[in-house]
Amino acid sequence: MPFVIKKMFVKQKQRAFVFLIRELGYTQKEAQRFIAKGRLLINGEIMDVSSREIEGEIEFITFEPLSKGLKAHAEYDNFVVFDKPSGMLIHPQNRYTPYSLIDELKAQYGREANIAHRIDQETSGLVLCARDKKSEIDLKMMFQDREMKKKYLAMVHGELKEELTIDAPLLRYDDEKSALVRMVVKVDESGKKSLTYVKPLKYFPEHNTTLVECSPHTGRQHQIRVHLFHVKHPIVGDPVYGQSEEYVVKYLDRELDRETRVKISGAKRLLLHANELEFEFSGKKYNIKSSIDFEKVCLENMRIN
Repeated sequence: MPFVIKKMFVKQKQRAFVFLIRELGYTQKEAQRFIAKGRLLINGEIMDVSSREIEGEIEFITFEPLSKGLKAHAEYDNFVVFDKPSGMLIHPQNRYTPYSLIDELKAQYGREANIAHRIDQETSGLVLCARDKKSEIDLKMMFQDREMKKKYLAMVHGELKEELTIDAPLLRYDDEKSALVRMVVKVDESGKKSLTYVKPLKYFPEHNTTLVECSPHTGRQHQIRVHLFHVKHPIVGDPVYGQSEEYVVKYLDRELDRETRVKISGAKRLLLHANELEFEFSGKKYNIKSSIDFEKVCLENMRIN
């Protein structure tokens, strides 16, 4: 378990955040943020005022990364790239999450290393990670300023014969009347501008599916999934977009068995893969491609057994 409770003793009365800086080497910003998040305990009770003075025995919930041996796909002086498997979280959902990609990153590259962007848990593929704070800021700005070119591979339902430009605004919304409150993205004229380019690569008549390459110009949540569903070519294996409320709720509650999932969605997992990153960093151009045979992965996951 990456999050552990560490018992510590404060010999001399001092402000809580100062103690964490001196004892654990955090920056002031980090120490104050962790205290505000409720990770400092006194007599089993949360103490979330960073300027309050503390003395004696305390407990601190600290993150101690756990490596399971996932190696970086590509390694450079300022950043690394992991080829994340489907099912792996980018960050812990809560302090009880047993393992996520941030574990591997920090265990192998140190406390300052951090992930520069996100992909969904079920999406596999390339994740760019900074090795230091300055690189993290620079890389995140590249994503924000759309200077990062990303290409995804997806297996979609039906035959797609021509290239598509999907220009459909996306809105994140809450609907208290719906059990699908966690399915929060839809095409809506009041949403944010969203643009995805789609190119068909190969049709599989025996499955009536098409392998496509998707290039998102914007980076909205679930953008590729929602856009492909919008043009009536949902991604094979998608347990949310295109499914009935009954099955979506079962999936979200982790009650959807594998056989039923293959029957309703076409695959055991979401068949979406972050396949390529192209960008310029510190005056040098990079083009990093995944080594995964995604076509093979798709065909394997479209079988029940």
